[in-house]
Amino acid sequence: MTRISFGPLFHQTLGFENFIRDVEKILDSEVKQSTFPPHNIIKADDNKYVVELAVAGFAKDEIDIQVQEGNLTIRGEKKDKDESNYLHRGIGTRSFTKMITIADTIEVRGAEIKDGILRVGLENVIPEHKKPRKIEISNDYNALKEFKPQLLQEEKLAA
Repeated sequence: MTRISFGPLFHQTLGFENFIRDVEKILDSEVKQSTFPPHNIIKADDNKYVVELAVAGFAKDEIDIQVQEGNLTIRGEKKDKDESNYLHRGIGTRSFTKMITIADTIEVRGAEIKDGILRVGLENVIPEHKKPRKIEISNDYNALKEFKPQLLQEEKLAA
């Protein structure tokens, strides 16, 4: 199996390192983790992502999506036990749990199910105080009065 690394694609996104590591773990350890149902993770833009799961055969009320303590958990459990006599059963309907660890700044924006595909929208919401900002350089030393330069002078006197 070829190893795919998403790290270089997300170097500009703060707080998303755990999410990327978990995606890489899922891709690297298919034997250790259940691969049912198949899923995709799509980068819609710089801060928006979509997790898609193929959930053909599951109704909306048979799927539960929760976010708790940094984990996005998607569970599916069939309520009706199909008693049909199948000659071949290729559409999987066994219960499943998918868990993805997400950063504190990731918010789940919603979910939809259409044509057997469950889509969960995620957004990386970076607080204003953590966003990059430009710091202007001033020639006026008096502009730094809020910085309390007397503290720096007291350190010099104490030394």
